[in-house]
Amino acid sequence: MLEVNSNSEAAPPDSVPDAGLSIAEAASRTGVSAHTLRYYERAGLVVTDVDRTAGGRRRYHQFDLDWIGVCTRLRATGMPIRTIRRYAELVSAGRGNEEERLSLLEAHRTEVLAQLADIQENLRLIDHKIDVYRGRLEAGDADHLWAPAPDGPPRTRR
Repeated sequence: MLEVNSNSEAAPPDSVPDAGLSIAEAASRTGVSAHTLRYYERAGLVVTDVDRTAGGRRRYHQFDLDWIGVCTRLRATGMPIRTIRRYAELVSAGRGNEEERLSLLEAHRTEVLAQLADIQENLRLIDHKIDVYRGRLEAGDADHLWAPAPDGPPRTRR
């Protein structure tokens, strides 16, 4: 279940009407395409059946938008679809599996932290290279930076 702050007195200007939003409106609000919304539904990533009009058109409510936001962020952090699906299954099943949900999220958090550490290490290398180039350009000897020689080994490595 998503935690929702129910203490708000007035609805925000972009609140979802009681009748829900069309798929195009939901796509606009969530920042994902209508195709992605349909895919999430087919792949078992949504936690409730998406409401439909009498004519069979999808209607999205605030809970749907909030859940799509969760899925989108989990995907953006590299969580595999199968893991998001499992998380959605647990949420859909209701109470009693909170420890498994927590375990799933903690495992993913560990993976994200490892990715962040790798990215930070890569950023340190980029920062070092920027410093080297700035220093060489300021010193006027940037032509001594590493470059493959046309007929031999590379010149000075930096």
